[in-house]
Amino acid sequence: MSEHLALMVNGSQEEIEIDAERMLLHVLRDKLGLTGSKIGCAEGQCGVCTVLVDQQPVRSCITPVREVADQPIVTIEGLARNGQLHPLQQAFLDQDALQCGYCTPGMIMAAVGLLRQHPAPTTEQIVEYMQGNLCRCGTYPRIVRAIQQAAAELAHSGGQA
Repeated sequence: MSEHLALMVNGSQEEIEIDAERMLLHVLRDKLGLTGSKIGCAEGQCGVCTVLVDQQPVRSCITPVREVADQPIVTIEGLARNGQLHPLQQAFLDQDALQCGYCTPGMIMAAVGLLRQHPAPTTEQIVEYMQGNLCRCGTYPRIVRAIQQAAAELAHSGGQA
């Protein structure tokens, strides 16, 4: 049964008519055209669908849209500002932390959540926090370096993830 919902996505108010039980991932991709969040396991296990809801990483493939209708949602498309990549996006490029790139949006969104909780994480904190995000290509050491680079950049610039 369709309902009228208002979503705040990447700073824009979106009005949609949708089944409120539909998963957020499908609403983002199919209704709003935000295809940066990928479809992976569809069970919340791989992390490729990770977005931020109220600044917290959320698996959008298992989150009904009704649960997040009143909260700010940020997707990978919403990280860049004024034509500048977010420090994590730039660090992933600099460190060659993406190979096939499929996991990258979810990795970056989870890493934003990490850096908001721990602005200067240890290697161990990074590894532990990122456990739920899988990379088929095995670029984990480069992902860790990218997160460390972004943390250093944000600390130097006084910015926040």
